[in-house]
Amino acid sequence: MAEAHQAVAFQFTITPEGIDLHLSYQALSQIYLSGLRSWKKRISRIKNRIIKGVYPASPSSWLFVVIAILATMYMQSDPSMGLIAKIREHLPLRFDRTSYSDRKGLIFPLLCQTNLQDWPVLAMWSVSDWWEEYVYLRSRSPIMVNSNYYGMDFLYVTPTSTQAARAGNTITALFLYRRKVNREELNPSRIPGTVIPLCAAQCERMFNTTRTPGEETDVLQHWQDSEFVAVYHRGRYFRLWVYRAGRLLSPREIQYQIQRILDDPSPPSPGEDKLGALTAGNRTPWAQMRKQFFSSGVNKRSLDCIEKAAFFVTLDDQEEGMMGENPSVNLDRYAKSLLHGKCYDRWFDKSFSVVVYKNGKNGLNAEHSWADAPIVAHLWEFTLATDAFHLGYTADGNCKGEIEHFLPPPQRLSWDIPLQVSESLAVAQALADDVDCHVFPFREFGKGRIKKMKLSPDSFVQLALQLAYYRDRGTFCLTYEASMTRLFREGRTETVRSSSNESCAFVLALEDREHCHKLLRKAAEKHQNLYRLAMTGSGIDRHLFCLYVVSKYLGVESPFLKEVLSEPWRLSTSQTPVQQMELFDLVNHPEFISLGGGFGPVADDGYGVSYIIMGEEMINFHVSCKHSCTETDSHKFGSQISQAMMDLMTLLNPDFKEATKANPDKQS
Repeated sequence: MAEAHQAVAFQFTITPEGIDLHLSYQALSQIYLSGLRSWKKRISRIKNRIIKGVYPASPSSWLFVVIAILATMYMQSDPSMGLIAKIREHLPLRFDRTSYSDRKGLIFPLLCQTNLQDWPVLAMWSVSDWWEEYVYLRSRSPIMVNSNYYGMDFLYVTPTSTQAARAGNTITALFLYRRKVNREELNPSRIPGTVIPLCAAQCERMFNTTRTPGEETDVLQHWQDSEFVAVYHRGRYFRLWVYRAGRLLSPREIQYQIQRILDDPSPPSPGEDKLGALTAGNRTPWAQMRKQFFSSGVNKRSLDCIEKAAFFVTLDDQEEGMMGENPSVNLDRYAKSLLHGKCYDRWFDKSFSVVVYKNGKNGLNAEHSWADAPIVAHLWEFTLATDAFHLGYTADGNCKGEIEHFLPPPQRLSWDIPLQVSESLAVAQALADDVDCHVFPFREFGKGRIKKMKLSPDSFVQLALQLAYYRDRGTFCLTYEASMTRLFREGRTETVRSSSNESCAFVLALEDREHCHKLLRKAAEKHQNLYRLAMTGSGIDRHLFCLYVVSKYLGVESPFLKEVLSEPWRLSTSQTPVQQMELFDLVNHPEFISLGGGFGPVADDGYGVSYIIMGEEMINFHVSCKHSCTETDSHKFGSQISQAMMDLMTLLNPDFKEATKANPDKQS
């Protein structure tokens, strides 16, 4: 088949005369077009760097500046009449990161990245590299549930119920985002409400990236350009080219190709349907099997297609979302489906895998080592908004655009699998069955009412979590809240230890009804300060982590470090920030609210809690724990969170409880 020749650059066989190359016209054409796009990308980046380098001026103003400088030098005069000298006295010695903004929506790697400071932990080494290596890549346990996390679709709406159409727009939007990343045309991420830029280094490995297993440590592999995606449907793997003759296929063409996969009646080859379970089980067995069975021949070629794909797509036969007679239960099932699926119908090693369900709902599962959740959330916000508001659908729910009917069909990947994946599948299935998930939108109030009380919304939620945990377990616990450190070059995260002396004092006082109001504000201020310290490089946990790594290198045993780093985080929390609110018109279209995403529990006897503050009037929560622990229950803890939120607001505003009774429709 013609598309088979596009799978590899060239083929060769060994003859008595030496190596005989069988070059393919289609393959050479792909090489040429790929090289052409690569140079276009380079030229685009050079142009951006020129524009950014003279910001806020423009290249057309250079001539005027040069003439003015030459005239000034010739006349030996000071055109500013002493003003320049006066300003120079008060200029800082280094650039101020807050003074730069974007020009025409360009991401500012040259200006911002080079101006970002190094993470002030151990500046002689790369803390981010250590974090990636020792926290993620050296872990030998399954990354499914334990490390990977998920993102959900809109809560109330599904833009189309046609599975192939939703996949067409979603894939198109993701490639449009990749194009913006490659051309450096994205708006730079900033601290909300400011122009302070954040490090964008994690975006570099967003696409064309796979975590490959090793016996002792995994490796992140990144390829520069991939023109195809890997697709899984009913136990079969396909390679779907999304570029043709250098052109990105239209959404309608991608829908057409996806429909061909859905209509393909061919059965899976022996062992193919559950092959993905290898990525869901323990890492060392997967590394050994990969080396033994996927190092050559047809298995290597097919595995390369998956690992080198821009990303992975699963066409799921199930229907998911908040629907039916019991929407709450279905929402929880939706979360579990995105977190682990059937344990074999996702490729958990890919940087991210998109899932498109039979009823048009979608979502994604992301591998954690290459980037943190805000990076993936930025991508997913763009994807949802582009899908719904820019690409859109026809009246009958199909993608827009024309179809070139001579497109070659998607390529079935071939396998010769003599191995059994039952061991990996058993490990993964046991882990998946043990996960207890509960997702619920909290509608009683949002950040608008909290800010009117002059409190930080994040501090408010964190104190509610402390109160909920104390009521649930009758004690306090070590609490992890992730704070980004992307103010610094290649920064990842730092820990906010949300369970503080002040928060404990408030919770105990609230239960005894003594001095609650004052202690609440004191605890909130303490949390805000802890978050600020973590974000600006003055947290403690990454310092302790680096000291532990150095002690291991030096062969020095530290009982203190060993003990402090082995303490369990029984309450692990994270806020998913909304970074591109301008993409969503929640005033005119309040139904287009994202559910955010979540993750599995960190401790066997603890909770994982993710929350997203949507607009002014809603906060969505994702709670996870394990069925095997008799002391945890995601639904019960979710109820405790809701009640704690209500109690804190009532404490701040006693009239709120009566107002809520008067408006029962807002109850969740």
